[in-house]
Amino acid sequence: MSAPPPAAELFSLEGRTAVVTGASAGLGARFAAVLAQAGATVFAAARRIDRLKELADSDARIHPLACDVSLAADRTRLIETARTTTGRLDILVNNAATSGETRAEDESPDAFADVLGTNLTAPFHLARLVAEAPVGDGAPPRSVINVSSILGLVTAAPLGGASYAASKAGLIGLTRELAGQWGGSGTRVNALAPGWFRTEMTADLFGDERSSRWVDRNTLLRRGGDAHELDGALLFLASDASSYCTGQILTVDGGWTAR
Repeated sequence: MSAPPPAAELFSLEGRTAVVTGASAGLGARFAAVLAQAGATVFAAARRIDRLKELADSDARIHPLACDVSLAADRTRLIETARTTTGRLDILVNNAATSGETRAEDESPDAFADVLGTNLTAPFHLARLVAEAPVGDGAPPRSVINVSSILGLVTAAPLGGASYAASKAGLIGLTRELAGQWGGSGTRVNALAPGWFRTEMTADLFGDERSSRWVDRNTLLRRGGDAHELDGALLFLASDASSYCTGQILTVDGGWTAR
């Protein structure tokens, strides 16, 4: 049994390397900043390189990388760049996602498949690339964090969408399966399932008085979440604080799914 780290160092990521996808805005940008503040060297990936450069200007530990996760070649290049630059790869946050049509009747099978390609196939491939990369001597167990959603657990009709909900539910199943397959090697795989958070993607939701009241009314804490309220959950899953936690879905939703 290894000696426990001092409580003050439990959430430290000093010396570790992290990859965060979908890091150009919203929760992804926050995730990258928080991991860097905890001491990690962070490779922030997204299609909008201008946004990534702005993020990198805020912290020298953040390195921007243009990446379209829907492309297999970009995914491979992302992981290889992070690993070869620092000589290690400790944390993967699969955050990049796209949304489809809200009404199932409006969504074609091809469009449905495209959403699953970005939201489910890409995280699987990235996680596999991380798991297959060489592990240095004395390196801590790797942590893969899949960003799912409460829409992978419950319906939020009339909001949401068939492809989006299916992809987020699929991420939950993928998280448990990979945790089972890779647990013997020490690689931990967990998921975050955020509720309604105020981000660029939900600006219309919270900008409309009626829909904002709907969120408040159906959330036990009677409000939507602020991005920083995921910081603790992210650091828990990324750090040694969760060293005996794998295959779990950490829901941070103000009580939405406890109704």
